[in-house]
Amino acid sequence: MVTFDEKKQEEQLEVIKKREQEDLARILSEKYKIPYVNLFRASIDLEALNTISEQIAKENGVAIIRRKGRILDIAVKNPTLPHTKSFLTELRKNGYSFNLYLSSPAGLQHTWERYREITKGTETFEGMIVIGKSQMAELGERLKIFDNVAELLRDLIAKGPRMNTTELLQLILASGLKLGASDVHIEPSEETVTMRLRLDGMLHNITSFKHELYKLLLSRIKLLSGLKLNVRDSAQDGRFTIRAADEDIEIRASTLPGPFGETTVLRLLNPKTISLSLEELGMQQPVYELLSKEIRKPNGMILTTGPTGSGKTTTLYAFIKKINSPQINIVTIENPVEYHIKGITQTQVDTNGKYTFETGLQSILRQDPDVILVGEIRNLETARTALHAALTGHLVFSTLHTNNAPATIPRLIDIGAKPNIIAPAINVAIAQRLIRHLCQQCKHQYAPSARDLDYAERILKGLPKPYKRPDLQHIKFWEADGCEACNMVGFKGRIGIFEVFAIDEKIEKLIFKNPSEAEVLDAARAQGMLTLHQDGILKAAEGITSVAELIRVAGEF
Repeated sequence: MVTFDEKKQEEQLEVIKKREQEDLARILSEKYKIPYVNLFRASIDLEALNTISEQIAKENGVAIIRRKGRILDIAVKNPTLPHTKSFLTELRKNGYSFNLYLSSPAGLQHTWERYREITKGTETFEGMIVIGKSQMAELGERLKIFDNVAELLRDLIAKGPRMNTTELLQLILASGLKLGASDVHIEPSEETVTMRLRLDGMLHNITSFKHELYKLLLSRIKLLSGLKLNVRDSAQDGRFTIRAADEDIEIRASTLPGPFGETTVLRLLNPKTISLSLEELGMQQPVYELLSKEIRKPNGMILTTGPTGSGKTTTLYAFIKKINSPQINIVTIENPVEYHIKGITQTQVDTNGKYTFETGLQSILRQDPDVILVGEIRNLETARTALHAALTGHLVFSTLHTNNAPATIPRLIDIGAKPNIIAPAINVAIAQRLIRHLCQQCKHQYAPSARDLDYAERILKGLPKPYKRPDLQHIKFWEADGCEACNMVGFKGRIGIFEVFAIDEKIEKLIFKNPSEAEVLDAARAQGMLTLHQDGILKAAEGITSVAELIRVAGEF
C-alpha cells in the first residue's frame, strides 16, 4: 500500500520552486547583462552584509555580500525597481563603487536570514562606530579648548579625496565626548555647513565645511542610524552606538529637512553625564531629606517637571538607583532608554507606535512591579493609567512639561485627569532647571551692583525658615573670566536648581477645588517650598554659579 507523506511532498515542492527561481534568475541575468549568483551556495561576508541594516536591505531588495574598502559586491533581485535604482545611486554619490549580481528572491531571503547570526560584537559598520583607547588618549592630549577641535577637523578635511568619512565622524564624536558635549549640531546654510557643539546647555560654533563633504558625512550617519538614504524631504530619527575605549555610548540621530539641506543633530547619551547619584544633583539639604523619604514610600506618584534638557530623566534615574535592590521589582518605559541600570527591567517606546507609553504602561502593570518609571506623561490615557497605578500599591516616577512645580496640578487637570484622582495619587511635585557651574579654576568674587542686590533682595524676601538668609549688607557674588580648563567660557559642568512640595492635607483639599497655579503656589509657599529663583540665588551666594547665569536660566524675578 502506497502512503502519502504530505511533509515530504511539501519539501519536494519547495525544492522545485527554489530551482525554478534560480533558473529564472539565470535567464534574467543574461537579459540584464548582470552576473548571476546562487546565494544558497555563495560565501557571505557577515561584516559586509552588516554594511546596511536588514530593514534597508529588504526595503531596497539588495544584499551586500562582500566588501573591500569602498568597493561592494551587491546581490539584487531586480535592478530596474525604482527604490533599488535610487539606493544604488545614493551609494555612488557617497563614493562607493560596486559590482552587481542578480539573485533569486529566495536566495535574497536566505541571505537576509543570516542577519540573525550578526552579534553586537561584529557590528562594526552599520549601527556601531569604534573609537579605540589610543585614539581617545591622543585626543585627550590634543583637545584643550574648542579651537583645538576646529584645528583637528581642518587638518583632516584638508586631506581632500584621501579623507575617510568614517574617520571624520569618529573625530567629531570623539571630540564631543572628550569635551563633555551633549549634542552635535550640523546645520547647512546657503553657502556652507556649520558644526556646533552643545556644552553645558550652550551651543558653540566649532567649524564649517562644504556641502559636498556634508553629503558624504550625512550618508554615513544615515547608514549607521538605519535611516533611509533617499528620504530628504521629511524628518527621520534613528540611533547607533559608539564604542569608545571599551565603553558603549548611545547616539540619537535626528534629521530635519530645510531649504539648504537636512539639518542633523546627534545627541550623545554619555552614561557619565546622566548617571549621577541623588547626592550629586545639587539639592538643598531640606529638599534632599524630603525626597529621600518620599522615594521610599510603597505607593504614590512623584512628578518632576521642566522643559526639555532640564535634567528630569537624570533625577528619575537617581531615584531608581537610590532605592534599587533585589527585593523590589522596578520596571521602566522610556523614550529612549538613556542609561542602563543593572537589576531593573527597562523597556523602550516603539517608534512605530506599537508600544507606546499608554500600551506599555498597561503591559507593565501585568508584570507585578513595585516601582514604575514612566518617561513622560503627555496625554490623558497615560496620566489616568499612571495615577491609578499610584493608587493601587505602586510607586510611580514620571515627568511632565510645566514651567514650575505648582503648575503640575492645573496641567494634569487640563489634560483631563480628575481632581479626586490627582489629590490622593500624587505624593510630590518637583520643578527643576540645570544651571552652569562656575569654573573652579578662574572664578573670583566681586562686589555686587545695585541691580544684583535688588534682584537678590526681591528673591530672598519670602525665603522659607529652614534656609539661612545671606546678609545682603556684606554679600559677595562670583564670576569667572574663562581659562583653558573651562574652554574659555567661565563655566564647567551643570548643577540643578529645584523647587519641591509635598501633597499635604491642605494642598489635597485645595486640589478638589480645581485650583489655579497661583493658588497652588501660595499653598506650597505656606508649606515652606523653596522656589527655583531662591535655590539659584543661594547657590550664587555660595559661589556655585553667577547671578547672570541664574537670570539666563530662570529669568528675571
